[in-house]
Amino acid sequence: MTLSLASLRHASTFAVLLASFAPSSPSAAATDRPVVIELFTSQGCSSCPPANAYLNEMVRQRRDVLPLAFHVTYWDRLGWKDPFSLPAATDRQARYGSRFGDGSYTPEIVVDGVTGRLVPLRDVPALTDALLEVIGPAIDRARAARATATPLKLARNGDKLTVEVGGGEGRGRVLLVGFDRRHETAIGRGENGGRTLEELNVVRSVRTLADWSGTALRLTEPMPEGEDAAVILEAADGRIVGAARL
Repeated sequence: MTLSLASLRHASTFAVLLASFAPSSPSAAATDRPVVIELFTSQGCSSCPPANAYLNEMVRQRRDVLPLAFHVTYWDRLGWKDPFSLPAATDRQARYGSRFGDGSYTPEIVVDGVTGRLVPLRDVPALTDALLEVIGPAIDRARAARATATPLKLARNGDKLTVEVGGGEGRGRVLLVGFDRRHETAIGRGENGGRTLEELNVVRSVRTLADWSGTALRLTEPMPEGEDAAVILEAADGRIVGAARL
């Protein structure tokens, strides 16, 4: 296969993008909560694989972020039913769309519940550039701000989880997210038909555990659907103000 000069240029851009995922220092990772990165995606969307690859690299190389892939349902009627599509993911994106005023589309990346804007592009190189130029700086800004209402802790004992929410000021709701670490899927039909997609941190369940009003909480819960788990504290306006993972 022969690559054009433009293709090589964009391949180089993507290499720069991946190089930007250098891990933060251990001390910072140990003391700061992770920035929550939500990717709204679908196996039926031809524009999504580059964004999935972006998320995969964050999972592999960074501990200062919590990347989560939310597979929406509205592509399921267009030739390929995503086995990981989740009505809760569609509902969550719809709430963001109402707040941001931009509706629902894939791929979309929301950073810490504050900013999310990635116009769906059919041109993969253009999407790669958008990831580098738009989402990267948004993550850097969120990492610098790191709004945190209170610390969260999450521990597992067998099939049970212990969730600890500290005291503080403000209000919010505590969300438990279950996710699988890795899936590889051969796509049989639809816009990605014939491709095999690797997807990491695939969300399998989301549910509200409790409302938080500044009083410390200690909760014992069964493991959610999924191999792994994370807990998120979401303010009333949708901003994420706390996060922890196993």
